[in-house]
Amino acid sequence: MRKNLRLNSGNEIGRSIERSLDEYFRKLDGEPPHGVYDMVIAHVERALLTSMLERANGNQTHAADMLGMNRNTLRAKLAKYRLL
Repeated sequence: MRKNLRLNSGNEIGRSIERSLDEYFRKLDGEPPHGVYDMVIAHVERALLTSMLERANGNQTHAADMLGMNRNTLRAKLAKYRLL
């Protein structure tokens, strides 16, 4: 049974994820979900990295600064998602 609890009412990103998850579960059509956490994190992280890199015009140092991470950490994540 699903509760109608919405924790992200003031956060558009959170609401977008909730809508996407609602759609995902609806499309499962009764099949049991698995690996949802890893799936969501991977999709969100990849989209975030791509967006920041575009906003930084491909400059990895600027993208890393915007993300609040070390450039080497960014490069490792870009490699993980084959975005290099």
